[in-house]
Amino acid sequence: MSQPVLRHPRLTLATASAVCALIILDTNIVAVSLPSIARELGASLTDIEWVVSAYLLTFAALLLPAGSLADRFGRRHMLQLGLVLFIASSVGCAVAPTLLLLDLARALKGIGAALLLTSALACIGHCFQEEKARASAWAFWGTSMGVVITSAPLVGGLITTLAGWRWIFWLNLPIGLLLLWAVRRLIPESRDEGAARLDPAGAVTFSAALACLMWGLIEANKLGWTASATIARLCAGVALLGLFVVVEARQQRPMVDLRLLRHARFNAALLGMFAYAGCAQVMMTLLPFYLQNGLGFSAIHSGLGMLPFALAMLLMPRLGGRLAARFHPATLMSTGLALVGLGNILCALATGERRYLPFAMASLLLGAGAGLLNGDTQKNIMACIPKDRLGMGSGMSTTMRFSAISLAIGIYGALLAAFTTTALSASLERWAPGLVGQASLIAASTASGDTAGAMRPVPVALREQVGQLAEAAFVSGFGQVLLVAGLAGLLAAVVVGVYLRRPLPA
Repeated sequence: MSQPVLRHPRLTLATASAVCALIILDTNIVAVSLPSIARELGASLTDIEWVVSAYLLTFAALLLPAGSLADRFGRRHMLQLGLVLFIASSVGCAVAPTLLLLDLARALKGIGAALLLTSALACIGHCFQEEKARASAWAFWGTSMGVVITSAPLVGGLITTLAGWRWIFWLNLPIGLLLLWAVRRLIPESRDEGAARLDPAGAVTFSAALACLMWGLIEANKLGWTASATIARLCAGVALLGLFVVVEARQQRPMVDLRLLRHARFNAALLGMFAYAGCAQVMMTLLPFYLQNGLGFSAIHSGLGMLPFALAMLLMPRLGGRLAARFHPATLMSTGLALVGLGNILCALATGERRYLPFAMASLLLGAGAGLLNGDTQKNIMACIPKDRLGMGSGMSTTMRFSAISLAIGIYGALLAAFTTTALSASLERWAPGLVGQASLIAASTASGDTAGAMRPVPVALREQVGQLAEAAFVSGFGQVLLVAGLAGLLAAVVVGVYLRRPLPA
């Protein structure tokens, strides 16, 4: 495959990176507005999880087939189609009168986002094939993502406070239209001439597996972990994943080349991406809940409170690009994951103090680890992918990233509900035993940010005291969730540090 001739290589890279940035902006700008959405629409913790997960579910589930579509029908063509869907669904989110319609619009937006991200990443890989140019391109991409991650919480807080949460979705309209024009003018068309037919069986089984797993994890907050429906959904998800592997193994040119999974280095790179997304990137969604519900910050102050985490993510990819020339990828990835693990543990300890400064310092360390990993994870996965399957490679890497975020939200949400309910039940047994049966409902509403909803079942005379108990239980539960994320990050650091040193696939 020859290196394509670009008339405006910097503008081409900037346009493709801006498309990716739009996805990251939309994901992270929503995070600080979730408590506001919960209060306006009366959403519980489970309901508010679906606002995030409806988007992430379709996004992650369709990344692999989207990569195949980009390879076969053209990456620029898929970029344009994705932008049209993304813009239309953003308008749908902005005008949605109910949680159900908001979730449906978010799900449609995930389809557009899947087409956008895989195509944009494949365009970068195709347009910058020489090793030095590709390394520079990915460094720029990582920095761009850092800029967006830095600004998104503050922008989201400002818009939510000054104009209302619906305007965070209206923002995508002018940005999307501008990008639609830029893609048509600046992105060259490219495709995999040897791309085989589409793989609908693989797409359906993978999508259904992820949907069942997410459904089981999120709804377990309401039904309980031992409920037959919860067990059935989780078992169905595992079974469908097994069926997906069987389907892909029988394909001549599969959506996922399972032969790559025989190589320890490729598996380690995937694990690094999964751990980064599930232990660090997901915190852009979770940490604002603590700042608003635990420390009482407004949406704007919550956005400002995320700056230490976000600024570290902005600065570290540039340093990581320089360190890459001196250290083995395994050293960089394991160091980044160790920082993420330690940062989460220190954040967990800081929550007990109920002061912002210790939490900010801990989140700075967490953001430093995340920033070191942000571009490096993508680069290490793409280094293992044949150049004629770049669409598949970008699909696999981004699927791992956003599947991890989706599953992490479900798992952490379930853990937060369980930990908060347990702590609140213990407190209510001592101070208000008649309300122990309402502990789960009070905990779920408190965690989502709907304080008024949490107090509805509480007698007026007890609301102040129970409110304080619920807030303390939430803080305790949130700290335990961060501790789980920290230990998972440290474990991943050890595994990745060992196995990423294996040779690349031939």
